[in-house]
Amino acid sequence: MTDIAVASQPWYRTLGRTQWKTLIAANLGWVFDGYETYALIISVGVALRQLLAPASYAQIPVYAGTVIALTLLGWAIGGMIGGVVADYIGRKRAMILAILAYSILTGLSAFAWDWLSFAVLRFLVGLAIGSEWVTGTSIVSELWPDRNRGKGVGLMQCGFGIGFFLASLAWLFISPIGPDAWRVMFLLGVAPALLTLWIRRAIPESDKWERVNERRAAATERKRRGATLSGQEESLARFTVLDLFAEPEIRARVILTFLMSLASTFAFWGISAWMPPYTASVAAKAGLPAQQWVSYVAMASNGAAIIGYAGFGFLADVFGRKPITMAYFALAFLSVPVFFIWTQDLTLLLLAGAFSGIFVSGQFTWMSAWLPELFPTRVRATATAFVFNAPRLISWTGPLISGWLIANFGGFSQAAVVIATIYILGLVAAPFLPETRAKPLPE
Repeated sequence: MTDIAVASQPWYRTLGRTQWKTLIAANLGWVFDGYETYALIISVGVALRQLLAPASYAQIPVYAGTVIALTLLGWAIGGMIGGVVADYIGRKRAMILAILAYSILTGLSAFAWDWLSFAVLRFLVGLAIGSEWVTGTSIVSELWPDRNRGKGVGLMQCGFGIGFFLASLAWLFISPIGPDAWRVMFLLGVAPALLTLWIRRAIPESDKWERVNERRAAATERKRRGATLSGQEESLARFTVLDLFAEPEIRARVILTFLMSLASTFAFWGISAWMPPYTASVAAKAGLPAQQWVSYVAMASNGAAIIGYAGFGFLADVFGRKPITMAYFALAFLSVPVFFIWTQDLTLLLLAGAFSGIFVSGQFTWMSAWLPELFPTRVRATATAFVFNAPRLISWTGPLISGWLIANFGGFSQAAVVIATIYILGLVAAPFLPETRAKPLPE
């Protein structure tokens, strides 16, 4: 089919069955990641009321912040390991291993007997969740065409919002069960293990990775024999993490995108972790059922986030990665005072939650859309995983810091606004990166 004929067709008709199946597999993996992540956020307070002694209830924000923070820490460590693994054993195999691991470990979380066992299990869940995203992002980016890559990864990324929404909906019906409701939420998290059976049969390995893997194996063998390697062979034979910092251009891109990712993740976890308890406090003041309104606002926020995730990809394919990323950062920053300071009416809080969901959550698509286009195939998964996950070695402290602020100074609003100022870092770093819209992936 000629380029003119392709351009005259609707974008979705230019894609083959394999590309759609790959998107579905990556999207579903991220749906379940989202479910299990938000299941923790929305139910951690109820879980801790069962796992802690009554004398410790006043410090639940601190314990909740600790559990969420440890999940993020596990996510950071597991995600970086997963990126390296995906560059060496392949995108498809790494995805299957990650989904199996987080499904089993989430189910085990339901059997925690005290807050410490709960925290340890959630840390282990984080290890597995972190590595799933990078495999999905890499394989979709490598199998989808240049002109529509943003749409593909945007549709993949919206799976996280769908997972958040499903967890919110599930909690609406499961929370009335009582003190053990949180255990049921995590038991449902075993379901994704079945997805791996379909992935094994339905999608191929990335052909770009297979070609590079063959060249990597040949270069490694030549190095083992003591042969003189070319510059490209040296890069292929080098450990991928070291390769990120060996070349000035790649190193600069890693640093800039790390700063942007830090802004996205630190703000998100410092803000979204406290939207449910803030909503509950507003509902309680109004004399309305707190957990019911927590579910309503969470569904509004997470439903809108789906639009934000997918919309980013479509907008980025039209206007470019850079301007859309910067716009999302700016509007995410604005959404924080809108939700936590300027809105006290519960009906308006639904709208404010939706606005926050579109930009605070939706902005994460910049990493799916832009990162794979900035790095060559030999280190794509390692670089993408490092940038996406390494900031969590810092941002995991966001829930801890905001939990401490809430417990000691009394107020969700102040904590959230202070945390959100880090968005400025992303706005400063983004202009220094190249625009990559519709360009071939670097080999």
